[in-house]
Amino acid sequence: MLEKSSERPVDLRSDTVTQPTAAMREAMMAAPLGDDVFGDDPTVNALQERIAGALGFEAALFVPTGTQSNLCAILAHCQRGDEYLVGQMAHCYRWEAGGAAVLGSVQPQPIAHQSDGTLALSDIEAAIKPDDAHFARTRLLALENTLGGSLLPFDYVRAATQLAATRGLSRHLDGARLFNAAVAQAALTGGDAWTEARRIAGCFDSVSVCFSKGLGAPVGSALCGSRALIARAHRIRKMAGGGMRQAGLLAAAALHALDHHVERLADDHALARRLADGLAGIDGLAVQSPQTNIVFADLTGAARDRSAALLQHLAGHGVLATGLYRLRFVTHLDVDAAGVDRAVAATRSFFKH
Repeated sequence: MLEKSSERPVDLRSDTVTQPTAAMREAMMAAPLGDDVFGDDPTVNALQERIAGALGFEAALFVPTGTQSNLCAILAHCQRGDEYLVGQMAHCYRWEAGGAAVLGSVQPQPIAHQSDGTLALSDIEAAIKPDDAHFARTRLLALENTLGGSLLPFDYVRAATQLAATRGLSRHLDGARLFNAAVAQAALTGGDAWTEARRIAGCFDSVSVCFSKGLGAPVGSALCGSRALIARAHRIRKMAGGGMRQAGLLAAAALHALDHHVERLADDHALARRLADGLAGIDGLAVQSPQTNIVFADLTGAARDRSAALLQHLAGHGVLATGLYRLRFVTHLDVDAAGVDRAVAATRSFFKH
């Protein structure tokens, strides 16, 4: 029988649980600071210039969270009475408390996903409203890449955003895990992650990038776009309470992450595959093959209603996961191969009962 663990937990709930590395903490403590509300924090300014330039945009805005970044983007693209097209399972529709509708009177028009996470081009086309006083004005297409850990095919991203542009819509990317997508895409093309990130971003008018997930920074996201869009987003950030003072402490962590933690995302992807392979073949557990750093699994048959019991069992053996709607494991820089193997062993022990 597998004994309960007194070791440090293997936390697979999310890649947001990462702790700053020692080198990142040193960079934070050494950062020159100013007042970002006045626009004179040199480290924040350096981060904004760095991420905007790397992704091919004129400007960027550092914000506390990815939720606020998406909110600023949607409200900068749309006005009251407008709508944005978005996937049913997209974070900026399902998991952000309806912020665009509540705070901006911008209506979401959700669209069902295909099995690969894409939105069918025909469904996007059909969702665009005619210019008629009866309807909200369709102004924006919002995509997410990765979506639930799945990479959107680049040819699809290009086709969907070109369709939106031909219909007069702006295009926003929730790229909370853009660099996971870029690393996965680079593995397919033989390119490098930065080139692929810029290729993906180049299909959009704005991109939100999170630094506090796989990149390992403690706080922060950036919204990239044109100077005019970022000027509007800056005002919205202020209204939403997102203005920060000596934020260079946090921006320094993001800069360190961009310098040192992008290419290593491939290690997280490899660990996710190791986890999925270890869980394969368990009677009562259907495991989805991961493309990046997220492994989803569904309990089946007699085990279907035992999700809560499984999570409790795992926690008792020092493994943390989530089961909000499916069982989810997320690998990140604070998880190693030994931790993944512990998670596999703990899961397998549950199904032996």
